[in-house]
Amino acid sequence: MAKAELKTKATQESVAEFIAGQPDQRRRDEAAVIDALHQRVTGLEPRLWGPGIIGYGSYHYRYDSGREGTMCRAGFSPRKAALTLYLMGNYCDRQAEVDDLFARLGKHSTGKACLYIKKLADVDLAVLERLVAISWQVMNEKYPD
Repeated sequence: MAKAELKTKATQESVAEFIAGQPDQRRRDEAAVIDALHQRVTGLEPRLWGPGIIGYGSYHYRYDSGREGTMCRAGFSPRKAALTLYLMGNYCDRQAEVDDLFARLGKHSTGKACLYIKKLADVDLAVLERLVAISWQVMNEKYPD
């Protein structure tokens, strides 16, 4: 049986053009803020992954099932319904701090490894930056180069 090809891969598309192409002005402005935040935390320029994820860095993963691939270490997507930030889902020894940060973040929802924000004005940007920084640190510890 052939392995399914991964759809989410780094592309050569322009991140600036992708952000500028978002139909909603507020979402374009929010994407610029989140991009700047990620660049401060990671020290890296963004790349577009697949059709809609702005990512920073990369790592190689391999599941117990044998499925493997490469994905961005940190990233976000300025989706119509919500800004989606991709965070490490398991914070290991930092869970208490992370729980406190999520409690102070403001209006949001979460998935397994996603943070959803409908309006950036509804959250504390300093808390958000700390969450991204912790996720970045944990990813770098779990998946060293």
